[in-house]
Amino acid sequence: MSSSTSAPPPWDVHRPPRADGSLFMVTGGNAGIGYFVAEQLSATGATVVLAGRNPMKGEAACGSIRSRVPGARVRAVRLDLADLASIGPAVESLRSERLDAVVLNAGVALDDPPREETGAGHELMFGTNHLGHFALTQRLMPLLSAAPAARVVTMGSFAAKTERLDLDDLQSRTDYRPKRTYGRSKLAQMYFGLELDRRLRAARSTVASVVVHPGGALDSLTPSRPPVHVRTTAARLRGAPAALLLQGKDAGAWPAVRAALDPAVCGGQLWGPRVFGLRGRPRREPVWDHLADTDAAERLWSASCELTDTGFGFGDFGTTPPAP
Repeated sequence: MSSSTSAPPPWDVHRPPRADGSLFMVTGGNAGIGYFVAEQLSATGATVVLAGRNPMKGEAACGSIRSRVPGARVRAVRLDLADLASIGPAVESLRSERLDAVVLNAGVALDDPPREETGAGHELMFGTNHLGHFALTQRLMPLLSAAPAARVVTMGSFAAKTERLDLDDLQSRTDYRPKRTYGRSKLAQMYFGLELDRRLRAARSTVASVVVHPGGALDSLTPSRPPVHVRTTAARLRGAPAALLLQGKDAGAWPAVRAALDPAVCGGQLWGPRVFGLRGRPRREPVWDHLADTDAAERLWSASCELTDTGFGFGDFGTTPPAP
């Protein structure tokens, strides 16, 4: 005698479930991993908004997606996370009463000194990768709260696994090293994603916050999407040996896409590639030990509120705090 309820089918990265009628936003959706997140989400029938600072690149990415996904509903909006003043107009341009998921993917990575700052005086990578997304999420929360079960998906990085925050020098003013500062900015994002979920749960919100990372995703292993990305034959041959351990950015998008769509994914979880956390299909993995430091996460949250002049309290979650 068969059970009246059957287990859901295994997750298929090449055939994600339909999401017709849903609205998704992907920051940095005009290039890299963000582009492939947007392309894969658009194949579900959802409307996908690509948010980036260069409108021309955004339109080119939309054109590429439309050429590969018949009937794709995609559009681009201008959003410069290094300029907090651009967040309000970007959110208003969504022209929607609800948002089913936002993928916080955009990022800046500098390889060489000197240290650069945003217009507000924040170190550029920390200000863009973390503070910009922090302020954006606060502005999006009413739209997320209006959806039945919205997701905030934060794209972390393997570069954050060996880093630790210096809470007394979040802006890297005293000891700036580009690669370390980048890793710490991504670590701050991941702390934010987990702390956000704790606060959402305390507020009894229907929104869930999930943290993901793409593993090792290389351009040389990424399929061409002209004009967004063109992989030459020489690059493909050079990258071939790395394919044993790493993957392309199309596969690097898989954890974020699953976190946005799969009802089995829960808030407060960390998802990454299956094979050594570097390549393969997405799977849930244990939260890294240093990410479980709730005191550091709370201190970062308070500092982020101050640096962005953002309250981000229970009222932003569309709820009131539970009674004591």
